[in-house]
Amino acid sequence: MKLSLKKLSIAALTIVMGITMNVSANAQDVKKGKRVFMKCQICHRITADARKSTGPNLYTIFDRKAGALEGYKYSKAMLKAGAEGLVWTEENIRKQATNPRKFMKGSKMAFAGVKKAKDMDNLIAYMRQETSK
Repeated sequence: MKLSLKKLSIAALTIVMGITMNVSANAQDVKKGKRVFMKCQICHRITADARKSTGPNLYTIFDRKAGALEGYKYSKAMLKAGAEGLVWTEENIRKQATNPRKFMKGSKMAFAGVKKAKDMDNLIAYMRQETSK
């Protein structure tokens, strides 16, 4: 079966456009993530030079050992989790931010959680951008 160059070009263009549209539909929105973070900033800061707050500063949170930020008084549960090797990977941040009390029993974090998956994706994108400068 011979395909003409025109038909082959149209097929290739269709595939590329489909992939591009799918990627952009699934892309995280940092601006929306910043809006989601507004719920978090009641207790947390996200910049290197931030003033103290109720919760620990989340600057450089990714791949940080739990309970390890100097100068913050963590719950016993958080200190124990860190001593047992909990590290703030994207997966663990997602679990914590979705349902903090379920993720870590005994945590002093009083937050209902981010329930929508798209909000969580946007939040993670924003946090990655802001905490790794």
